[in-house]
Amino acid sequence: MAVAAAIVGSVTAGAASPVPGTPAPPQLPPIQAQTLGERYAVNRGYIADAERAAHRLGDSYRESHLRQLGSPVRQFLSFDAQGDGQAVEVLGDLATADRIVVLVPGADTTLDTFDHLGSRHASLSGGAHALHDEMRRLSRSSVAVLAWYGYRAPRTMSRDVATTARAEEGGRRLTTLLGELRTANAHAPVVFLCHSYGSVVCGRALGGMSPRTSAGLAGVAVFGSPGTGLRSAARLPVRVPVWAGRGARDWIARAPHVSWSAFGTTLGFGTDPTSPSFGARPFGAGNSGHSGYLEPGSAALRNLALIGLGRGSVVSGG
Repeated sequence: MAVAAAIVGSVTAGAASPVPGTPAPPQLPPIQAQTLGERYAVNRGYIADAERAAHRLGDSYRESHLRQLGSPVRQFLSFDAQGDGQAVEVLGDLATADRIVVLVPGADTTLDTFDHLGSRHASLSGGAHALHDEMRRLSRSSVAVLAWYGYRAPRTMSRDVATTARAEEGGRRLTTLLGELRTANAHAPVVFLCHSYGSVVCGRALGGMSPRTSAGLAGVAVFGSPGTGLRSAARLPVRVPVWAGRGARDWIARAPHVSWSAFGTTLGFGTDPTSPSFGARPFGAGNSGHSGYLEPGSAALRNLALIGLGRGSVVSGG
């Protein structure tokens, strides 16, 4: 616990405890351009079923969140309402987009914080909407943004948040998603934008990729990162641009950049990705605090949108 407290520094919002009786996710068709509409519809029906189950169980907290997530205008590529849940929301037309961005969140992401985590734009969904809006403002290209809560994100005050265990699983799932996106849209470059512990997930994905499994990946940016679990960008087995930024008011700057093996896992996340020794391309994040990188009007949001659009030449430096 002492290691976890040293690395993450503060507590953010919690979530409802798992409630038995929630229906299991439905069988979904494979991810292909022609099946996206069906997947969205099936998941919408499943969310409605889960909302009714939460009502029967007297879980009004989860019920209200599911009602919001089940809006008919929302598109979920995958969804699991059990326990802390999982959800992958799509903004834009995934099948026809010219650029695809996957937003990978950090600790304390659950179904109950998916839309609200302290403030709207600190949440995964709120940040994804701000990013999607900014990308459309900066470009006439068709863009899709995925709010990817596709792994078991750790809680802030837990041992898991100081280890790579959850990131190992998340990294494998993120690599699988990349392959699925290639099937749904073969021409659009994909960029991973990875916040906080999500940067460890992205580090694990990158570290395990090959030229074949990384096909379509056009770049990665980490922000608010405690480290990625990688020694340097130069040691990656695949060659993609890697960006790193940290806001001037982000407490994560105080995280110790150490890494050692213990209890069958790795504690700490190693090299500071914003340090020259890591070798990432720096981008300016202004005065952003840890949860403020995707605030509308911020320097960080503009630069992350430009990275997502593949316009690295006009990204402002750190």
